[in-house]
Amino acid sequence: MQQPLHRRSFLKQGAATTLGYTLLPSFMRMPAPSDRLQMAIVGLGGMGTAHLKWFAALPDVEVVALCDVDSERVDKALATLRELNPGTRAQGYGDFRRILDRKDIGALSCATPDHWHAQIATLAFDAGKDVYGEKPLSYDVAEGRRMLQVMKKQARIFQMGTQIHATDNYHRVVELIRSGAIGKVHTVRLWKTGAPPDLGAAKVMAPPPNLNWDMWLGPAPYTEYMPQRCHFTYRYFLDYSGGVFADFWCHIADVAFWALNPQGLKSIHARGEKAPGIGDTPQWLDVDYQFDNLKVFWTHNPPDVPGAADKNIGAYFEGDKGTLLCDYNTRLITINGETMQDIPSVASSIPRSPGHQQNFVDAVKNRTQPESNLEYARRLTMPMHLGLISWRLGRKLEWNDKREKFVGDKEADALLHREYRKEWKLI
Repeated sequence: MQQPLHRRSFLKQGAATTLGYTLLPSFMRMPAPSDRLQMAIVGLGGMGTAHLKWFAALPDVEVVALCDVDSERVDKALATLRELNPGTRAQGYGDFRRILDRKDIGALSCATPDHWHAQIATLAFDAGKDVYGEKPLSYDVAEGRRMLQVMKKQARIFQMGTQIHATDNYHRVVELIRSGAIGKVHTVRLWKTGAPPDLGAAKVMAPPPNLNWDMWLGPAPYTEYMPQRCHFTYRYFLDYSGGVFADFWCHIADVAFWALNPQGLKSIHARGEKAPGIGDTPQWLDVDYQFDNLKVFWTHNPPDVPGAADKNIGAYFEGDKGTLLCDYNTRLITINGETMQDIPSVASSIPRSPGHQQNFVDAVKNRTQPESNLEYARRLTMPMHLGLISWRLGRKLEWNDKREKFVGDKEADALLHREYRKEWKLI
């Protein structure tokens, strides 16, 4: 039986891990006010509040604006920031476009629901601002392409919020795989257990007075307000996200794409069932991907390989000399029947992260792209979008990687982009 997905526990554990990479030693001198990056936080739910705390802890950042379409969240976030920084000058907003008009703000972080990620980032690039944006990168394939085009045109900086990318474990796994320690990798198995929660019966009602529901929906199709569609559980509706799969793909696929840089995606074959109840994302999902010289399998249960059974998320690399099993914090390498946690003879070759948020701030100051830059993030995110399209259509799909189109399938091509609601088509 599948276990319910306890994402709040994941966020709590993840915050504890990644905060360790962002808090800098107390002996470091505070930069002069003129040298501090002025930042805004857009989207102030659980993840946005984590962003607020992360960036407020960096000596070379000043958080000067907070924004959410829910005024109660703005008020709560302002109170949190005042506790962290009693002298804060930060202002609260209900419309992110007012932040884009401020010339003093150099960067923003975006932790809104998924369907707003691309428009906010693209408009920020055009406004001359750099962006730290939560995963998934975009709602669909076309949005990611537009983001990359505008970012390059405006010479901006982008970091996707895959905080686990900053860990030493992921850096070390990449070094080991790239070293050839397990030989040429021909197969990668990725998995994440868990299922959407039971959202109960639909509760259609007037939106609360503190919530701008029309703007919360933004580019998504209009629907009457129900609390299950809003805030945390929005991710279990295809109008806004892609369920457990979209929520966790980037976190664990990241280590595989970083290590192997898969090229030439040829086919996508998804199987799964819709979740029961009012949500419409998958209850479970398995996807087979065929790249040039590499097979990638996503499953909703651990694969039948040594050491995977007790891991609710993981990656298993199969090479012609051995295997490597990892999750966020651990790794096991098996070669010729011998299992070990590391191979000391493999040199450390990838500079360690100063922290995912600090990496972004350093990149903004140096005008260089950070580790989880937009071009990389788009390559990482695209297979997730294509897997959901295959599941929605219920068939295997062939893909032309160079043209970024499906092969002879106009119905599938139509799902590469969703038309925005007219009044919220901002890009």
